Parts: sequence; structure tokens; C-alpha cells
Amino acid sequence: MPLILLGAPLGNPADVSPRVARALAEADTVAAEDTRRLARLAADLDVTVARSVSFFEGNEERRTPELLDELRAGRTVAVITDGGMPSVSDPGFRLVRAAVDAGVPVTAVPGPSAVTTALALSGLPCDRFCFEGFPPRKPGERRAVLRELADERRTLVFFEAPHRIAGTITDLAEIFGPERPAALARELTKTFEEVRRGTLAELVASVADDPPRGEITLVVGGAPAAPAERPTDEGLAVAVAALESGGTARKAAIAAVAVAHGVPKREVYDAVIRSRPGSGARQ
Repeated sequence: MPLILLGAPLGNPADVSPRVARALAEADTVAAEDTRRLARLAADLDVTVARSVSFFEGNEERRTPELLDELRAGRTVAVITDGGMPSVSDPGFRLVRAAVDAGVPVTAVPGPSAVTTALALSGLPCDRFCFEGFPPRKPGERRAVLRELADERRTLVFFEAPHRIAGTITDLAEIFGPERPAALARELTKTFEEVRRGTLAELVASVADDPPRGEITLVVGGAPAAPAERPTDEGLAVAVAALESGGTARKAAIAAVAVAHGVPKREVYDAVIRSRPGSGARQ
């Protein structure tokens, strides 16, 4: 029988799909990050869980062989965390890896994700992003990781704990620059859901004035593209000449080169004039 990864609600039990409820009811064993939260969820869904065991960071390594034995014996094991998908900054990876290595089928029932929810609410580009999970707890290690990410062009998504968020945002503002856009999302789908948007400098001040509580997802805009280096006058003139040789009129060629290199048409025109023999621009 398969190992089933269940996408848990971030806070609102109404976000649970019927498939998750059915999997909880049908599984032989449900490995839960917090069995008390599982019990509350099961009550909200009006389902009965046959058997549940705790499966969290502290016992994941020890519990994995036990759950793998159940899977090998033909029983169905479901894994559920406090919110979101198992294995994504939550317990589950070790068991998935062990099941794959043992040839045990692994499947998932998709559900809510704090990563994509915060990303969508942030107002920042969502077409390309990277998820970095929790930054290191130690300030020196955290700053070293952030320096490695400072030039990342994709939107960045982090998880962070309330008692560390001030230090993390301060480091981000110092390393990424205070004007980098960002959004701090907390308690997603819950009663006190909040999204704070602004520059990193503005978020530093916001967190200092009103420290956020609860589960935090931080979204940071990617590094801006470096300004293209302006071609030399000779390079601009050569580009115009190449277009002209292909049949493009000079005026149109100058306009095309200006757009391609982000320079005014007048500068391209002057570069062409200076490149003429006898103009005094060349020796």
C-alpha cells in the first residue's frame, strides 16, 4: 500500500479537500507532526482516524524505519504536518526517501501552501521564484547565506519565526539594500491574517513598532538587473552599419540600435558621424 502525503490546511479547516478527509479516514496509520492538531482537524472533518503516531523533527529519524515496516507489510500510511505539504520545511523527507529506495509507492493529496499563498498575496513577481525555507538561526551563518542570495534575480520566499524576524529583516535590508521590495505574511487563512508590504527598510520599522506574531512567510523581490554597459561610439556605429548593409535605412537603423542599447537616438547619430573618415574621431 502507498505512502500518502497530505496537504494540511494552514489554519482554516474549510480549505481541506474531500480527498484529504477520505485519506485520513482510510489510512491504517496517520503520522502527524502534532497528534493534538490532527485530532482537532479530524473532529472538524467528522472523520475517525484508526491510528495516529507523532512524527516531528525530534523523532523523524527514529520513527521512519517503523513506518517503513508498516508500508512493507501492506498497510497504508498517511503523513500530515501542522500546515502545508510534508517534506517542505516540515517532517517527511526521510520517510519519502526511504519509501522510494524500498520501492514503496508514494503519492500526495495536494493542499494549501504557505509558500505559494504568500507569494500570490505579496504583489511581487510570481513567474520565477525560489524557496529558501528557514534562514540559519545563528546571525553570522544567516548573513553568510543572505550574501550568497543578494544577486538572485528570482523572487525569494523564506519562513521565519517571530522571535527572529526582526534580525532577519534587518540583515536583509543591510545586505540586499533598504529599497528592495518585500512582503511579510503572517497567520495565513487564520483569523488574524495580515500582509505587510513595502521596502525592506519600511518592514524593519514596521516590525520594530509592531512585532508580528504567529507563523511568518517572508517574500523578497529579486535583485534588479544590472544596467547594461553602454557600447562605445565605434560599437554603436558598427551596429548601425551592419543594419544598413542589410538594407535598413540609416534613420531606421539608428532608431533600432538606440532601442537595443537603451541610449538616445541622438547619441547613436553622433557616434555614426564621428566614425566617418576625416571626422577627427579616429587617428
